Amino acid sequence: MTETRDPDLDVSTHLATSVVLGLKPPAREDWSGLRAIEGSDIARRAVSRLALHGLAVLLVTGQYVSRIDPMLLSAWVFALSAMLVYGVRVDRLLNDQGPGPKDAYREACRQAGPFVGKGVVWSFALLYFPQFGSLGDMMTVWVACGLLVLGSILGRSEAPLGTLVFTAIISLAGMVSFALTGFYAMVCAVFAFALMTIMRTIDGARAALVARIAEARIIEQAEVVSLLLREFEEGEADWLWEIDNSRRLRSVSPRFAFALGREAQEIEGRPFLEIISGKQWDTGEFSASLRELAENLKIREAFSNLTVAVSIRGQNCWWELSGTPVYDEKGRYLGFRGVGSDVTAQRESSEKIAYLARYDTLTKLPNRAMLNDTLGDALREAGKWRTRCAILMVDLDRFKAINDSLGHLVGDQMLAQVANRLRELIGEGEVCGRLGGDEFAIVIRDASDSKRIDHLAQSVIERLSEPYRVENQTLYVGASVGSAVGPRDGETVEELLRNSDLALYRAKDDGGGNHFAYVPTLHVVAEERRKLEVSLRHALERNELLLNFQPVVDANSQELVSFEALVRWQSPEHGFVSPAKFIPIAEDTRLIVPIGRWVLEQACLEAAAWPDHIRIAVNVSPEQLLEPDFSASVVRALSASGLAPQRLELEVTESIFLRDASVARNALEEVMALGCQIALDDFGTGYSSLGYLRKMEFSTIKVDRMFVQGAAQESAESLAIIRAVIAMADSLGMATTAEGVETAEEAELLRTMGCTKIQGYYFGRPMTPEDAGSIVRRSESLRA
Repeated sequence: MTETRDPDLDVSTHLATSVVLGLKPPAREDWSGLRAIEGSDIARRAVSRLALHGLAVLLVTGQYVSRIDPMLLSAWVFALSAMLVYGVRVDRLLNDQGPGPKDAYREACRQAGPFVGKGVVWSFALLYFPQFGSLGDMMTVWVACGLLVLGSILGRSEAPLGTLVFTAIISLAGMVSFALTGFYAMVCAVFAFALMTIMRTIDGARAALVARIAEARIIEQAEVVSLLLREFEEGEADWLWEIDNSRRLRSVSPRFAFALGREAQEIEGRPFLEIISGKQWDTGEFSASLRELAENLKIREAFSNLTVAVSIRGQNCWWELSGTPVYDEKGRYLGFRGVGSDVTAQRESSEKIAYLARYDTLTKLPNRAMLNDTLGDALREAGKWRTRCAILMVDLDRFKAINDSLGHLVGDQMLAQVANRLRELIGEGEVCGRLGGDEFAIVIRDASDSKRIDHLAQSVIERLSEPYRVENQTLYVGASVGSAVGPRDGETVEELLRNSDLALYRAKDDGGGNHFAYVPTLHVVAEERRKLEVSLRHALERNELLLNFQPVVDANSQELVSFEALVRWQSPEHGFVSPAKFIPIAEDTRLIVPIGRWVLEQACLEAAAWPDHIRIAVNVSPEQLLEPDFSASVVRALSASGLAPQRLELEVTESIFLRDASVARNALEEVMALGCQIALDDFGTGYSSLGYLRKMEFSTIKVDRMFVQGAAQESAESLAIIRAVIAMADSLGMATTAEGVETAEEAELLRTMGCTKIQGYYFGRPMTPEDAGSIVRRSESLRA
C-alpha cells in the first residue's frame, strides 16, 4: 500500500529557493510568526558575530600593523566597525517593525545591505594589503575572510541572502588577489570554496527555515491548547477534575472548588464520592447515577457525558462528567482525570419541556398525549391478561356561557377547581387528564367491574355540579359523561376515543347532566347526522325548505295579533326532518346564516299580504347577529317585500349575549332604529335575564312553555316565576307572550295572571301559508 502524506506535514516540499533566500514568504505559513522566531535568533547570535569579526580584525591588523600606514589601517578598521554597527541596527529595526508578507523582498534586500558593505571592506583588505607583505601575509587575510564566511554559514542561516552576497564579494576579491600574484591554484581553491559555501548556505537556510516553521507550528499549537484550557477552566460551568488511585481528589482547580462550594485546600485529598454524594454517603443509599459513576471508577473504565445527580452543600444538582483512567509509563494505575460541567439548568429545562409535553399547564393534569399513551398501555394490558379497561369522557355543561360572560380568567379558575375535584374522585389504577377546553377524560386501567364505571361517572356528575366559588361569585355548571370499554368497544386508542365521544354527545343531546355508555347504534345516529348535514347543505338550492306559521292571539279578546314563522324541511332523501334535528346541525355548521336570511325574506313577503295590524315574528340565531351585514339583510327583506318595519318582530334568546355581546347588541340596536320590534324568547331558561332586560328595550317577553306547563300542574315555583315576569314586564312597558298553551284552562289561568298574548296548540298549530291566510281572512270577517 502506498503511503499518502499531507504536503503540509513536509514543508520542505513547497519551499522554493526564493523563499529560502527570504525574497518572498512561504505559502500557508505565518510570516510574522516566523520573523519573530528569526528575530530572536538574530538577537541571540549578535554578540558571537561581533566577536568573530573582532578576532578576524585582530588577526589581520596584527599581521600588517607595522607595514601599513596606521591612518589607513585605522580607517579600514573604522569602516568595518561602521558596517558592523549598521548591520546590528538594520537587524534590530526589521525585528521591531515585524514586516508582513508583502515586505519580504524589500526586507531581504535591506538585510543584505550591511553584508555588501562588510564584503567591500574585506575585499579592500584582500586586494590592497598583500602588496605590503608576503604571500603568507596574504594567506592570513584570506584565512580571516574564510572564517567570516564559515561563521556566516553557521550563524546566519536566518539571513542566507546576506551570506551569499558576502561570500560572493569576498570570493571574487580573493580570486582576483591570487590571480594578480600568479597563485592560480588558490584561485581554483577559492572558486571551489565559493561554490561549496553557496550550496551549503542554501541547504542550511532551507533546513533552518523548515525548523523555524515547525517551531512556529508548535508554538501556535501550544498557544491554542493553552487558550482552550484557560477558557475551559475559566468558563461559567466547566472544570477539570482529577483523583488518585484511592479515588481521592488531587490537583483541585479553582473552578472545581468553586463548583463544590468549598476552598481547594479544604477538599484536597478528600474522597471524590463523599464530596458529591452529600447525605447519601452516610446512609449508603446512593442514586442510580452515583452508583454507575462509582462502578466505572471501580473497574477503571472510561466514561463520557455521564449525567450524575449530586448534592452540593445540601442542594441537589446535576453534573455531566467524563473521565478516563491514567497510567504511568510502566502501566501502573494512577487514578482518573476528566472534565465536568453543571447541567442543572439544562436538566431542569429539559424536564420542564418534557412536563409541558405531557401535562396541561392550567390544571396540572395529564394532557391528551399522555392520556393517549395511558389508554394505549391499558389496552395492551387488557389484551394480554384478557381483562377490560375503560375511558370516561367528561364535558362541562353550560361552561361556555360562563367563559363568554365572565371572561377567560374566571373560566380558567373554574377549570382548575374542576381538575382538583376530579383528582379527589379517581382511585388507584385510574388516570384523569384534560383533553382541551372544558373536556376531560378518565382512564380506568382495570374495568372488570362494570359498576365502577357507573359509580365513578355518577360521582363525577354530582361533584362537578356542586357550586363553585370564583372571585366572590357563586357559579354553577353541570357535567355529562360518555364511556366506552376496551377492547369490547374498540381495539385501538382512536376507536375508544371516538366511541366514548359519541356516547358523550348522546348524553348531552339528552339534556346533559347524565352518563351514557357507548352502544353500537350510536354510529347509526352519527352517520345519520352526517348525511343530514350533507343534504342540508343543498336544501336551499333544491327548494326543500318551507315556512309554517303559528298564530299568536290577544289574551283577553283572543283576536289574532301576529304569526310566528317556523322553518320546516321536507327532504326527498330523509322525508320530513324535525327542526330539533336539523336546526342544531345548521347552528354547528353556520348554515343557519343563509337559512335564516331566507326565512326572513320569505316571512316578510308572506306577511306583506296580511292586514297592517298583524305582525310577523321571525326567530334570529346568534350566528346571524354576528354577521357584519345583518341589519342590511333586514333592510333588503323589508324593501323587497314592502313590509313596514313596525310589523316585523325579531325573536332572540338570551344566548346571543353570551358570545360577543357588544356585537349582538349593536346589531339589534340598528334594527330597532329601523322601527322593528325585538322579543326575548325562552325567558327564564338563561343565565342573567334581568341584566339583559336592563340593557335592551325589548317589546315582548315570551314565557317559556316549561313554566306554562308547570303552572297548569299548580307548581308553586312556576306560578311565582310567571307572576314575577308579568309584573316586571308591566313595569318596563313590555308585553308578555305565554308559549305552549294547549287547553282552555291554561289560557284562562294566564289571562287572569295578566299575560298579554298567548301562543300554543289551543289556538292553532304551525300551518301552511295558505291556512294562515284563511285564518287571517276569518279574523278580519269577525272584526268587521
